[in-house]
Amino acid sequence: MRILSALLLLVLISSCETPKEEVTVIKTNFEKRYVSNPSMENLELGATYLPVYSHVYQMHGNNNLYLTITTSLRNTSATESLYILKADYYDTAGKKIREYLKKPIELKPLETVEIIIDQVDREGGSGANFIFDWAIKDKRNLPLFEAVMISTYGQQGVSFTTNGTQIYK
Repeated sequence: MRILSALLLLVLISSCETPKEEVTVIKTNFEKRYVSNPSMENLELGATYLPVYSHVYQMHGNNNLYLTITTSLRNTSATESLYILKADYYDTAGKKIREYLKKPIELKPLETVEIIIDQVDREGGSGANFIFDWAIKDKRNLPLFEAVMISTYGQQGVSFTTNGTQIYK
């Protein structure tokens, strides 16, 4: 009887499924910043690559530590607007995961907007990245693109930052 009870208990335990975390894309309210047709006259175009991490490896690469990503898009000019034309998110293999902008957005002088990627959104992987296309009047005040990755697990906490680098397309 004990063997039968133990076997029944083992079957019950092994049949329980751990509920999967549902990935919710955190919506950034860009609609109020959309610019119908920004005049590209007298604007200089640029692009920035920003590395981000959905996870990092721990324990000799055997376990992943999943991270929340806060991507910060900053207009460093005190007098001129910055136009973000594209904000595309790519995974480790270079496959585009999502486009965050339907139309260009305007950032007023010294304004900052964020894109948040939740800790349960694991699509990007350890080599995820963003490509931002932008336009400004004067390249003396280049936009600043940064990311802060953070996670806590029990009493352990991890956080670090990355900076964007201008690229030429």
